Amino acid sequence: MTTKLQQLTQNILSSQGKLEADFILKNAQVADVFTLTWKKADIVVKNGMIVALDTNNRFHAKVVEDAAGSYVIPGLIDGHIHIESSMLTPGEFSRVLIPHGITTVITDPHEIANVAGAEGIQFMLDDAQKADMDIFVMLPSSVPGTQFENAGATLTAQDLESFLHHEQVRGLAEVMDFPAVLNGEEGMLQKILLSKEANLVIDGHCAGLQSEQITGYRAAGIQTDHECVTAEEAIDRVEQGMYVLIREGSAAKNLRDLLPAVQPHTARRFGFCTDDKYVDELIDEGSINYDVAMAIEEGMTPLQAIQLATVNTAECYRLFDRGVLAPGYKADFVRIDDLSTMQAKAVWKNGHKVAENGNMLTNRQETIVPAHIHHSVHLPIITKDRLQLSFTKGTKANVMEIVPNQLITNHLVIDVPVKDGVFVPSVEEDLLKLAVIERHHQLHTTGLGIVKGFGLQKGAVATTVAHDSHNALVVGTNDEDMVLALSRIQEIQGGFVIVADGEILAEMPLTIGGLMTDVPAQQAKEQLAGLHGALKKLNPTLDFHFLLTFSFVALPVIPALKLTDTGLFDVITFQHIAVEA
Repeated sequence: MTTKLQQLTQNILSSQGKLEADFILKNAQVADVFTLTWKKADIVVKNGMIVALDTNNRFHAKVVEDAAGSYVIPGLIDGHIHIESSMLTPGEFSRVLIPHGITTVITDPHEIANVAGAEGIQFMLDDAQKADMDIFVMLPSSVPGTQFENAGATLTAQDLESFLHHEQVRGLAEVMDFPAVLNGEEGMLQKILLSKEANLVIDGHCAGLQSEQITGYRAAGIQTDHECVTAEEAIDRVEQGMYVLIREGSAAKNLRDLLPAVQPHTARRFGFCTDDKYVDELIDEGSINYDVAMAIEEGMTPLQAIQLATVNTAECYRLFDRGVLAPGYKADFVRIDDLSTMQAKAVWKNGHKVAENGNMLTNRQETIVPAHIHHSVHLPIITKDRLQLSFTKGTKANVMEIVPNQLITNHLVIDVPVKDGVFVPSVEEDLLKLAVIERHHQLHTTGLGIVKGFGLQKGAVATTVAHDSHNALVVGTNDEDMVLALSRIQEIQGGFVIVADGEILAEMPLTIGGLMTDVPAQQAKEQLAGLHGALKKLNPTLDFHFLLTFSFVALPVIPALKLTDTGLFDVITFQHIAVEA
């Protein structure tokens, strides 16, 4: 077995032409992400590393391939994603995105951690080892997201400590509980200190925070934000020393709004991220490649967009061995014929071709899931009485209004239909009933609320994908269909269920923590298509991503109004409020 010292010696000798290389990709238009120029060269690889860019045809290798003048760029890097939101395991997720040119991702497994705690993190790390791409982990900082809800686990600084020096761990994931930071709460500050002492990166989650609050985050040592929705917010973060990750996912689409902030003098502090994107869109569009193509379409130069998607993100997360096509960097690169589409012709990881023409060249591996994670849904017997929303004073209510394709919601105070002291959903007014029921520890606490904007004309939709505590979530036009949907969620051990007129129209089991499936990606895509088709029957004019928008109505760290298993939550004042106004 070759030692690291022997490999280093071989790399140096190969760089000087004194030892045969392993692989050469000839006649490539190589992206220089430092000078933002193209140069024609042969990429010379030894032991998974680039050892030379040859312009004089003076190197030899065991394997040679001709790029025929195609563009070759560094492997793309996603700076922040929750793999669980793809509904795939890390290994299967990798098989979807490598053919699109993504060779490295930074993931925050706080979704599975909210269900299964440290065991969930370990599962993600173990399965990531089977992936062809590099999957780095940020340790969840906020499990649960706040103290105003019940999650499946609580992670303290002590719980995270054993993971700090894992080779795949890069830092502390998005710090969402901003009051805990700004008020100097000991539990949160211990996690931050542990990460700082281990010289790790600390991610922010600064949705809705004002400039002076960002100053508090920077004083705490928090280094990134992916929650900007305006160019002004992005510039403020950069001015205060943060990296800004421009997000374009299935629900939150911020790229076009943030691009004006990316100027020659600010560009090196920006990267791209996905955050949350479903399997069907990942298969059809990819992720970071899609962001790069969109940025180019909006007027950014191709090399600038590629820089954001490679070296910027690599440096942000102190991955100094990748994101660049130059000697001494990992041989992760992508061949592209048309920069406007960013469609990958072929993808190399560590100098080995792993995908070509949209197809993986390696075999799928089996996922092994601990039994506890496979059986995580523990709902009570659901009755209509549990879903009754009573009014005692009148008809005025605090109502959540969704914003299509955004994670934020609006807080309305309006009159709602009430009959015999009980709220009655109204299809005509688009006022539906919403419920969140604890499903982890048989506490069975139930939060009820009213939501506007989903536009359902009939039926109900239920899921266990309810960020971040992932309790059971249901919205509906009538109690009977809501009860049926929740009962089916229990039977299939999590996922999505769509019901109308007492009939189950579509379902997608997610038996891994109620979040992920162990079926192949293409099968998962077909199941998801069935859900989308059923949603069209409930709302024929649906023109936004219902499921992802729906899954965030229970996240009490993004303004303005959300619903948890313990009740309606005002994110602005950071306290529970009554439904009845």
